[in-house]
Parts: sequence; C-alpha cells; structure tokens
Amino acid sequence: MKLLSILLVQNAKCALGTPVILYRFSRHGGDGRRLFSSFTRKRSIQECCRVLDVPDDCSAEEVRDSYRKLAKKYHPDSGSVTASASKFMQVDEAYKALLTHLSNQSIKEESQDDDGKKTEYKVPQHRHYLSYEGIGYGTPSQRQKQYTQFRVDRATDHVLDFRKQKMEREHAENAMIAKDVRQSKKVKITQAIERLVEDLIQESMAKGDFDNLTGKGKPLQKFSYCPHVDPMTHNLNRILIDNGYQPEWIVLQKEIRETIVKLRSEALTSRKRLGDPMTQAKRERWDEVCQGLREDIARLNKKINDFNLVVPLLNRQMVHFSAEKEISRAEETYLSMQGEEQKASRENTADVSTDDQQFNLKQTLINLIKHLRMS
Repeated sequence: MKLLSILLVQNAKCALGTPVILYRFSRHGGDGRRLFSSFTRKRSIQECCRVLDVPDDCSAEEVRDSYRKLAKKYHPDSGSVTASASKFMQVDEAYKALLTHLSNQSIKEESQDDDGKKTEYKVPQHRHYLSYEGIGYGTPSQRQKQYTQFRVDRATDHVLDFRKQKMEREHAENAMIAKDVRQSKKVKITQAIERLVEDLIQESMAKGDFDNLTGKGKPLQKFSYCPHVDPMTHNLNRILIDNGYQPEWIVLQKEIRETIVKLRSEALTSRKRLGDPMTQAKRERWDEVCQGLREDIARLNKKINDFNLVVPLLNRQMVHFSAEKEISRAEETYLSMQGEEQKASRENTADVSTDDQQFNLKQTLINLIKHLRMS
C-alpha cells in the first residue's frame, strides 16, 4: 500500500530555537504516527538580517517589506521556479526573530524614557510664578539661566531702542539744519541778484542810457496784467526787455521760427515761378531749389540742437524739421492756390456772362419801348 506522507510545520508563531516537529501519517490501521524531532540552532541577528537581505539598523517596516518579497519568491504554493520549502522556513524564522528583537528594543527604549521622566524635577505649577518674573521652566537652576538670558535680551532691546530714537532725533536736527542752509542760500542768491540789477540800473542812469526812454519822468505801472506776478520782478524784466536784453534761448527760438517761415515762403515762390506744366528744364530747376532747401533745413536743425541745449524747460524743446515734408508742403500749397485761382476765375467768368445777359436784356427792352412809341 502506498503511503501518503504529509509534512507539517507546527508552532509557526514560535521564536527561533523552538523544535521543528515532523509527523508521518499512514493509511494503515493504528496510530501509524512516528515522531522525528530536531532542534535548530539559534540564529544571530546579523544572520537574520543577511537572510532577509536588510541592513543591521533596519526598521520593522523594512523587515516586513523584505519578508513579503522573499515569501512570494520561496513559498511552496507560489508556483514560481524558485519555490523552496526549506528556504521559506529560514526566511520565516529570520523574520520572526527580527520582529521580536525590534519589539524588545523599542520596549527598552520606552522604559528608559519613562525612567528619565520619573527622575525629572517636578515643581508645583503655581510655584513657577513666585520668582524670576514667571520666566522659564524646569529646575530652579534652569529657570535662573533662562531668566538671565531674558534679562540680557531685554537690555539689548532697550539699547537698540535708545540708539534708534537718538538717530531719529539727530536726523531730524540735520534735516532742519539742511533746510535752513538751503533757505539762507536762496536768500543770499536773491539778494545778490537784486544788488546786481540795482548796480546796473545805477550805472546806466549815470551814463544817461535812460534819458531817451519814452515816458521819462512818469511813474511805472505798479501792477502787471497778472496779479500773481511780483510787481518788482515784472518791472525789472520789462526794463531789461525794453533795453534789448533777452535770454539766449529766446533769441534762438525767434531766429528758428523766422528762418523756417522764410524758407517756406522762398520754396513756394520758386514753385510759383516755375508754374505748370513741368518741363524737363523746369524739373531740373525745381530739383536745384529742393537741394538748396535740404541744405538750409540741415543748418536749421543744427541750430535747433543748440537751442535744445540751452532751453531751461523740457516742454520748450523743439524737434527737427524734415526737408521732404517741407517740399511736399510747398507743392500742396501751390496746388491748393492753383485750385483757388481757377475757382475764382470761373466765378468771375460766370459773373461777367451774367452781366452781359442782363445788359442784352435791358437793350432789348429799351428797343422794344422805342418801337412801341414810334408806332
């Protein structure tokens, strides 16, 4: 009779070093059980780590992950090529031994922490506020150190606040001094200008430059047309302008405006002289005029650059003139003038024809009246 042998592993949850009991069962009568007992040697923690392929300082989570991988690999029921019952038993034993070791180690650490907490100095809660201004915690010596550090920090904050306030006061004083200096400087400049103008006026009066002025011996107008302008300033400016004094930028601005008006007038006059239609000779003459206009515009733009350098206000600055735009402007002006002349001539012709018709009608009526009288 063929015997059916079954291998059973009991006490799966036991630690390392427990015996492994093998049973053999028979289908024949009787108990038919024979016991084979063997005691495996106790593995070290390093060997268990080597079997599970984990480091010596591994955690419980790492041990579980490694055990799952190896169980899938060596479990007899996994159906893999590497399935091995003996290898799986080694892995299982190493897994249980490591978990036990890690559990015992954590218990020891917790007990040590509990012992340390028990030995700590405990002070009633209300006693913390009886000294050191209620600062700090722990033993009296620890609280004293903390209170000393607190006093140092508080003193440092007081010093910083004092220095900050001192710097603010000094800054305010310096700002007031700087403002007074600027104001005094402005007053000195104003007084110097007034003295200079007064000296110039006195010198001119001594030379007799004011003898030929219109309105000599008459009082000056006290207030200008603008009530917001200082009368003294306005009168001084008026005197300087009447005697030919003008700032440089005003003179340059006047010259630029007069020059551009003159160039535009000359270009328009040249175009009128050429007239229509434009022959080859007239076209060459017009090209010469345009070339001369470009050169004049270039010189005028240089003068504009000089003006922009001396003008005191940015919004008073001028832009360059374009020669091509000025030429086109002259031609457009000429064409518009031609159109106006033609329109005026047509209106004159229509007026003349209307006058002729009225005259003919009058003559006809007069002849008719004379004929009626004679008849």
